[in-house]
Amino acid sequence: MGPGSDGGSFRGGPEAGGLATAKEVVLRRPEVSDGAKICALAKETPPLDKNSAYSYLLLCRHFADTCSVAEEDGEIVGFLTGYLPPDRGGVFFVWQLAVDPRRRGCGLGKLLIREVLSRPALTGCRFLETTITPSNEASRRLFLSLARDQEARCRVTSFFSEEDFGGENHEAEDLFRIGPLQLQRVI
Repeated sequence: MGPGSDGGSFRGGPEAGGLATAKEVVLRRPEVSDGAKICALAKETPPLDKNSAYSYLLLCRHFADTCSVAEEDGEIVGFLTGYLPPDRGGVFFVWQLAVDPRRRGCGLGKLLIREVLSRPALTGCRFLETTITPSNEASRRLFLSLARDQEARCRVTSFFSEEDFGGENHEAEDLFRIGPLQLQRVI
């Protein structure tokens, strides 16, 4: 397929490594009108942290070049939010990645990552970082698999401790740093 900077589509049944429904999924930059839908999907996708609708609206408005949505028949079935930390040149930070539970296991999460990495906004990006709780095995496997696909190192270090979250009863977060990336191979 190879989605470009304006998004792309993903189609296929399980035999093609695609979605079980064989419907077309379009990957694109989010729009402000997607903010509430992204928020709703996040709330339906444990163990993601529940953030305010306002935070997703800001991401859609200010960070559309580094975020992506997967849309099927007008429904948001996946999203990736990320940004370029201002003090960390060459790093893309994935904040959240969610795939509708009915669409999991078909490669859509990795496709969302690759679609964003292929965009001009990430030219010069050499590392991908994200934080993952120790109990989130699915996300850990996804990002380790991405590192293997990229033939890149994946270094895992402590990032936020449980104490850092105060009384929120939140698991610690480990930082996954993948790179150096060879983005020309991602497309």
